[in-house]
Amino acid sequence: MAVTLTDAITLVENGDAEKGLEQLTILEGTLHDEEKFLLADKYYEWGLPDKALNLLSDLHLLYPRETDISLLMAEAYIDLEQEDEAIAILDQIDKGDDAYPQALLLQADLYQLQGLQEVSERKLKEAKKLLPDEPLIDFALGEFYFHSGDDHSSVAYYKQAASAGDSFAGVDINQRLADALSGSGEFEAALPYYEKALSDKLDLHALFGFGIAALRAGQAKTAIHQLEKLKELDPEFSSLYLPLARAYEEEEMVQESLEAALEGIRQDEMNKELFLYAGKAALKNNQPDQAASLLKEAAAIDPGHAEAVLTLANLYQHQEQYEEIIDLLTEVMKFEEEDPQYFWLLGKSYNETEKFSQASDYYERAYKFFKDQTDFLEEYGRFLIEEGNRQKAIELFRRILMIDPANVEIEALLMQLEDEFKS
Repeated sequence: MAVTLTDAITLVENGDAEKGLEQLTILEGTLHDEEKFLLADKYYEWGLPDKALNLLSDLHLLYPRETDISLLMAEAYIDLEQEDEAIAILDQIDKGDDAYPQALLLQADLYQLQGLQEVSERKLKEAKKLLPDEPLIDFALGEFYFHSGDDHSSVAYYKQAASAGDSFAGVDINQRLADALSGSGEFEAALPYYEKALSDKLDLHALFGFGIAALRAGQAKTAIHQLEKLKELDPEFSSLYLPLARAYEEEEMVQESLEAALEGIRQDEMNKELFLYAGKAALKNNQPDQAASLLKEAAAIDPGHAEAVLTLANLYQHQEQYEEIIDLLTEVMKFEEEDPQYFWLLGKSYNETEKFSQASDYYERAYKFFKDQTDFLEEYGRFLIEEGNRQKAIELFRRILMIDPANVEIEALLMQLEDEFKS
């Protein structure tokens, strides 16, 4: 008995792909046109766009106005990354054709792939005018704006699409809506959509998004619940640990906050933000040695991470470890990473270690940045007095009083200096 088209398709779909495809190749030349289109559609469904295109090209020559053929050809060309050929096929579909809106959607995808955002948007809006109540077009517009980074604009279209169903093209609309609302800063509004999405299907990225949105909405307990659930499902999901640590901190669970950050470091040993956060958490847990070790790691990963460097330097200053400040900052500055705070700290540290020439240099460099900050002016001024430069110290103290006329301590010191200078 001769093998039929149905027999061969059944073989492929029942797992005997090699034998089924071999028989289909033999059958291709014997098929009538409707069967060829059916087989082309199957080839495309099976992820064989090149084989689909071989059949469709002949059919298109015979039936150039048959839009089902044109649309499937265009999709095959898209899968084969032959975008210009796909556009050329779609351009042949008349505006009055029922398939024209679908052609516009495909063109929009193509132009977006080519980076022609304005053209893509224009095609989608044209389709929306033709079919204003079509949920698929609303979904396509939502996707366009979402993937263009315009979360706010995507929300309205996703909401319209959601009125017709929870899923389009395998995409969960509730999760998209939640992500878009969160991305546009409407964190609290996003939460019920995350709940709905997760009630339909447990998804790791939805759990993560839910946790982030809850934390930013000020609902730290909810954030902890979702992120802990995510950690149980996938402890290697390294992005969860920093927001989890922050959520614990919001609930004043400082030990848990530190442990979460340390656990995150074990998953991602090059995450400078986790090292910085863990260092700060260790300080809150009265563990300065551990804090110093963690902050050193953050600075080693990125010498330009000023917050990590300054946090460590301030820790050293609190412990009066001025040589360590000098070693840290001079090493960081070898990488041409400079922050005005470094100059101030180095000025103080060199002064405390009685290296007055270097202290003077760094205080003077810092002055350009802190000449309106009274704490700095007072510190620098007192250094200048010790160095015998009373005239400049007087100038700095006068500046302090211009900024803070009620500073009686500086006023008295200034009067004393001026009297001494006159005499």
